[in-house]
Amino acid sequence: MDDIYKTDALIAENIDAYLETHQHKTMLRFITCGSVDDGKSTLIGRLLYDSKMIFEDQLATLEADSKRVGTQGENIDFALLVDGLAAEREQGITIDVAYRFFATEKRKFIVADTPGHEQYTRNMVTGASTADLAVILVDARKGVLTQTRRHSYLAHLLGIRHIVLAVNKMDLVGYDREVFDRIVADYRAFAESIGIIEFTAVPISGLGGDNIASPSVAMGWYDGPTLLSHLETVELDQSADQRKPFRLPVQWVNRPNLDFRGFAGTIVSGQVHPGDEVRVLPSGKTSSVARIVTLDGELERAVAGQAVTLCLADEIDCSRGQVITAANSPVEVADQFEATVIWMDEDEMVPGRAYWLKIGPQTVSATVAQPKYQVNVNTMEHLAAKTLDLNAIGVAVVTTDRDIPFAPYEDSRDLGGFILIDKLTNRTVGAGLIHFALRRASNIHWQATDISRDHHANLKNQQPMVLWMTGLSGSGKSTIANLVEKKLARMNRHTFLLDGDNVRHGLNKDLGFTDADRVENIRRVGEVAKLMSDAGLIVITAFISPFRSEREMVRGMMQPGEFVEIFIDTPLEEAEKRDVKGLYAKARAGALKNFTGIDSPYEPPEAPQIRIDTTRMSPEEAADLIIAKLIP
Repeated sequence: MDDIYKTDALIAENIDAYLETHQHKTMLRFITCGSVDDGKSTLIGRLLYDSKMIFEDQLATLEADSKRVGTQGENIDFALLVDGLAAEREQGITIDVAYRFFATEKRKFIVADTPGHEQYTRNMVTGASTADLAVILVDARKGVLTQTRRHSYLAHLLGIRHIVLAVNKMDLVGYDREVFDRIVADYRAFAESIGIIEFTAVPISGLGGDNIASPSVAMGWYDGPTLLSHLETVELDQSADQRKPFRLPVQWVNRPNLDFRGFAGTIVSGQVHPGDEVRVLPSGKTSSVARIVTLDGELERAVAGQAVTLCLADEIDCSRGQVITAANSPVEVADQFEATVIWMDEDEMVPGRAYWLKIGPQTVSATVAQPKYQVNVNTMEHLAAKTLDLNAIGVAVVTTDRDIPFAPYEDSRDLGGFILIDKLTNRTVGAGLIHFALRRASNIHWQATDISRDHHANLKNQQPMVLWMTGLSGSGKSTIANLVEKKLARMNRHTFLLDGDNVRHGLNKDLGFTDADRVENIRRVGEVAKLMSDAGLIVITAFISPFRSEREMVRGMMQPGEFVEIFIDTPLEEAEKRDVKGLYAKARAGALKNFTGIDSPYEPPEAPQIRIDTTRMSPEEAADLIIAKLIP
């Protein structure tokens, strides 16, 4: 309390002096996590309350809410102070990440209150990605649970090196020291198995305030620090990033007029001065720093954490997503990596499917291969896995559609961490941590050839294109595709027909009909179609290709305008009537699994270039329509 009175006096006498001391305090970002109902929100409420640094309106809200729920005195539901969403109050759980700021005389804090439910593990990952310390809460009545292990593993995986084990609700076990010691021993055995060598264990009661800001009278057997004093004094090497090589991911190119061209972003490591030699990646072009510009004027030195605009001495190509580095210490550039992938979506990961990968300010298309293994967070075993489902953690190869500059995650969170985004829904479905580039990514280079794709096309006197026919089994794709090729042959056009059944006799005979196999089937066909279009051919395909994302993936392989999506639109009931192969009957009888339209989905095109309604048009008419629209 004496510190508080001193602070009040300083504010009253010299507000500028108070603000100056507050500005130069160190900042600790930490996360509270653990299993459901371990008391995370209550703990944060107690920290805010006991720090005596919360705003008057927060106190007023707290008092009003405590009256509403009928609590008395110190028995305040502090979760009401920090749970930001109305839904959380109604359900009594935290379903999002709530960030709160508070401060003491020694340090400033940003705390992320993350949900404990397993289905919201993705929110915990979000909070942990920028934290310096993790407070892992354990209910003294329940001990170490699966979610305790999962959150500890993720915190360590995401680079958090300061761990606090807060054994909460000690008041509900009679402040029993043996209970505390047993939980600490159980946790230590697990922590050592995942590489956590040191952690600080504190017995607390969030509701009663025991060992939060002041020592507990009821737990005189504990002689360690209180939670708040540990948070105030834990050592942080906040200058470590400044000692690393210089890196600045470019967020935008600033060119307000013809006389000024700067590359703006936040320095993620190192420092830079005017005159320093720099390299732009992935191009590898070099230059030197001419000026360092900020809103407050030009600088003679900029360090990690500062947002600046660099003006270079030379007019070199540099755009958003590229990285400016020290010339003699560049980051790596590659398009294939081994990475840990944390899956965050209710729909399982589909190996081979194209997702958006966002790393720093850059977004590229990427695929994730079948995992090498999945991690069992209880035993740390490496388990065989064909995919990853919600909250699963695995190691897999990630391939991007172009070279990107990166650093291993253990060296740089900013240049080694990424998220995966579903291309159709824009949902964030996964997060990843890059380990290293695969050697073949740097050893295999594109070999330039003298005869171009334009030369191949000119020899054939035609515009290459890929006519991609999609629709249900029995819709008439193969029939129409065959007629289109016959008509084009009479017109002396150079074509090749890729049929879904035919390629499964050779190129894709090793693939089944799971979602992952279907994706790989289309990926291979897309690569073949690309090679054929490069050779100047008109490629005609007939594939169910049930997923929009894979059709878009193939479109992305082709030159702009060369991929033509043709929807052979036949209602399911009509396709079943035709059923010349008897496949629908087998699927209905349960003898044929993963059959499109029955127990596997078909996603119809939303905006096909050509739509063929086979209930109103014969195959001959359909073929004529396609050729009339596409061939001059």
